[in-house]
Amino acid sequence: MSASEKEQIFIGSFIHTNDRGQLIIVDHGAIHVKEGKICNIVINPKSNDINGENVTVLKNSEFLIPGFIDCHIHAVQFPNLGVGYDKKLLEWLDTYTFPLEKTYTDKKFAKRVFNVVVDQTLMQGTTTACYFASLYSEASVILGQVVVSKGQRALIGKLSMDAIRDDNYFESIETSVKNIKKFVEDIEVLNSPLIKPIITPRFALSCSMALMKELGKLAEEKSLHIQTHISENIDEIKAVKEKFPEYSSYAAVYDEARLITNKTVLAHGIYLTDAEIALIKKRAASVIHCPSSNTCLKSGLCDVQKLKKEGIKIGLGTDVSGGPSCSILDAMRSALDVSSHLSMIKDNYEALNYEDVFYLATLGGAAALAMDNQVGNFEIGKEFDALVVDTNASPGLLNDLQNNTLEERFQKFIYSGDDRNIVQVYVNGRKIK
Repeated sequence: MSASEKEQIFIGSFIHTNDRGQLIIVDHGAIHVKEGKICNIVINPKSNDINGENVTVLKNSEFLIPGFIDCHIHAVQFPNLGVGYDKKLLEWLDTYTFPLEKTYTDKKFAKRVFNVVVDQTLMQGTTTACYFASLYSEASVILGQVVVSKGQRALIGKLSMDAIRDDNYFESIETSVKNIKKFVEDIEVLNSPLIKPIITPRFALSCSMALMKELGKLAEEKSLHIQTHISENIDEIKAVKEKFPEYSSYAAVYDEARLITNKTVLAHGIYLTDAEIALIKKRAASVIHCPSSNTCLKSGLCDVQKLKKEGIKIGLGTDVSGGPSCSILDAMRSALDVSSHLSMIKDNYEALNYEDVFYLATLGGAAALAMDNQVGNFEIGKEFDALVVDTNASPGLLNDLQNNTLEERFQKFIYSGDDRNIVQVYVNGRKIK
């Protein structure tokens, strides 16, 4: 019997949320894991109740939380972290992003970058990532291979773009359709339960309606996830209206192509109209909040509370490299900042709190990716994706200089911790860090 098949038992404190976003704090419990899945949870276990050789007892300064879920990250843009934030979205894309993305015809470069991407995101506690990969199929498959080798959970999307550009950074519609079908097959051939292909039209400005309809058809035929961008920037929205004047809204363009489904994740959504929000809710699609990117590229302040009130599923994204960090912790803090700023300029506005953003980074993100039946919190039958957090890890910013409660130590981690406090990372029961 291999180590992964033996029952593992984790004894100590753990914190997660329920599907209403309420914090569940357990001071002393035992989580039993077998074949990667949680098979039992015991609150206040007695010492003689714990049997088996694979027992991990957490230190007093440690606690378990579910793994972080990054619902929107561009793996190919990682080399541009921290570059170009003097521009706004469309100029930033042309000046920095597209020239970098064109270099992924170099497979050695692609492999080198993607190894760093997956290592860094795992180090930061990202157990599940929804990746935008490359326009180029071979590079996109390399990302899949790297993810499999390192044991992360991921959705991986080959970009689809057929809008003609002077720099030739596009594919013809015939080539695009052929390549995306081959990419889906190549990801499936990797035969990993942890990764899936995701249909990825870059955004409406990069795609013809004919291509988007082909992508919607493929997603429907194979029951695939879909990811794209929506309503990130005022100039972008105007350009979409000029390109597709016959449709009532940005969301209506995607809906015409059958790209808004219960497995669709729409990044940004800052300027969604009430009609668009109603459409997204009707289709049971999700909006991914990317607060760091929205700030760096001066796109706007997304009103997450309004989306929540309307019943929209919401996840968090780092949006590397629109955002300057691949850490979901940083994205959580940025979401708190944006919400606090909105509360200062809007009357009777209640800002998000640390519980809210923790939910978005875990179970909320899982729901946004239509994966909440698998991961996102600690429930029997779900896969064990988890982080061991040590608020007394050294070196680190946090400390146990006073007798903080477990919830206070959790708050400290949310507001002031970093990757040094994430001392172990598990995906599907396997220790990755």
